[in-house]
Amino acid sequence: MERLIGVLMEVNSDVDYYTVTNLIDGHYLDSLSILSLVALLEEEYDIEIPTVEIIPSNFNSAQAILKLERSEERRVGKECRSRWSP
Repeated sequence: MERLIGVLMEVNSDVDYYTVTNLIDGHYLDSLSILSLVALLEEEYDIEIPTVEIIPSNFNSAQAILKLERSEERRVGKECRSRWSP
């Protein structure tokens, strides 16, 4: 979680990401912030977040973002394994 909080702080350092659960709905992050965040997450975690996953419910809290990041890591990992499996 600390790693994710560090990424989030790069986007907006005025938010308590441990407690805020309405990052989108509360207008803490706007559309440009989300685009920046997606780029930072993809770079930091070496994942690709599909456009269909860029929805408010996946970005309303640090917990939701962490869940998204972990699901994308698993998806990418499975794709890599399937490419190299006989």
